[in-house]
Amino acid sequence: MNLRSLAPLFTTCIAAFPAVVEAQFPGHYPPGVEGIKAGTLPPPGIYLRDYNLFYTADRYPGSGLNDFSATVYVNAPRLIWMTESKVLGANYGMDIIVPFGYADVKGAGGLLKDSYFGLYDLQIEPLLLGWHFSQFDLGVGYSFWVPTGQSPDPRPPLPPGNAADLGKGFWSHMITLGGTWHIDAEKTWAVSALNRYEFHHENDQDITVGDSYTVEFGLNKTLAKVWDVGLAGYYQGQVTDTTHQSGHASVLGLGPEVSLAIPKIMTFISLRWAHELAAHLRPEGDTVSLTVTKRF
Repeated sequence: MNLRSLAPLFTTCIAAFPAVVEAQFPGHYPPGVEGIKAGTLPPPGIYLRDYNLFYTADRYPGSGLNDFSATVYVNAPRLIWMTESKVLGANYGMDIIVPFGYADVKGAGGLLKDSYFGLYDLQIEPLLLGWHFSQFDLGVGYSFWVPTGQSPDPRPPLPPGNAADLGKGFWSHMITLGGTWHIDAEKTWAVSALNRYEFHHENDQDITVGDSYTVEFGLNKTLAKVWDVGLAGYYQGQVTDTTHQSGHASVLGLGPEVSLAIPKIMTFISLRWAHELAAHLRPEGDTVSLTVTKRF
């Protein structure tokens, strides 16, 4: 049984700061929630996966904020159902994520100061397709976000209010394509990549944020059949312009990951840390992700 890497989607962990910075990364998907073997979907069954994402940042390149800081915690339970039904030879599945959490942001000599605790945007994935070949796994998905979370208040005056609100205030769609290559016949070495393309609807202020591309990747070694250790990373970048804005945000993250499968209770636990670098027009910090998956 392979419980590793279910191709998760849930809401972003850093909100836009529209009254402070004109250019910021505006999408829904937070990079770093998947890592090694991210291109592999699980076999048929019902799964509950609980994501715990911790994000801290004290740098915001390109914003002019020298005293910026952000602390974010997101808990995102995800219910997945992979069926026995076949589509083009792949197992068909679906899932839903109901995320909530806490965010606190500060900067601009105290002018930017806000915190938020509550529900974020709901994510629904009506289409998951997973193929499993002898040395290669392939996964495809389509998902969308519903603007259920509290979104930033665009109204003046300054200082900006609601800077920590993690709801986006618009609908988004995302296409996912991922793969895992098991390098050796014993499947003790693997390399994976999970690609996401995200595009957005217009919000209440007649602004459409730019499309974004994310790739999460990993290289791992399996030890004693239940441990995986390796290196995981991500790149995320804006690829089209946002209405009335110029500049495309991007960031690169890299760090270690360790995971443990516990077959007796059909549970899988993973822990990864990624340090961000080369950020442009978005926060730069550190992401720690703890994920627990239970099969029923």
